[in-house]
Amino acid sequence: MKQSIVHIALVVNDYDEAIDFYVNKLKFELVEDTYQSEQDKRWVVVSPPGSNGVTLLLARASKPEQSDFVGNQAGGRVFLFLNTDDFWRDYNRMLSEGIKFIREPKEQDYGTVAVFEDLYGNLWDLLQLNPNHPMASRAL
Repeated sequence: MKQSIVHIALVVNDYDEAIDFYVNKLKFELVEDTYQSEQDKRWVVVSPPGSNGVTLLLARASKPEQSDFVGNQAGGRVFLFLNTDDFWRDYNRMLSEGIKFIREPKEQDYGTVAVFEDLYGNLWDLLQLNPNHPMASRAL
């Protein structure tokens, strides 16, 4: 049996501001932006550059109870983990784009990591896994 997770839904306030952040600041690729008239919503999918793994489905909050989770999808914990092949290149580029880092870079047993916020306050790890980490060969 072979299965995989294809999308992770990220609840956002607005499609266009989310696309602007992920595509223009994080340099993700816009994979799809399709209007679905029967539900009056858009199917917006973004992906890190060069990735062939999980994508983010940017899902606009359409109910008050969904709006409560914008920016807090993991209850204040790091929610998503963005692995890179060059930590310092991406860290410095993200700083120049105004990305807010809330934990400075640190060397850990598993690699180099820093924590940043997305436009809504969700926490992300920017990390570069060490070559001997069990996920290193699967992550990029």
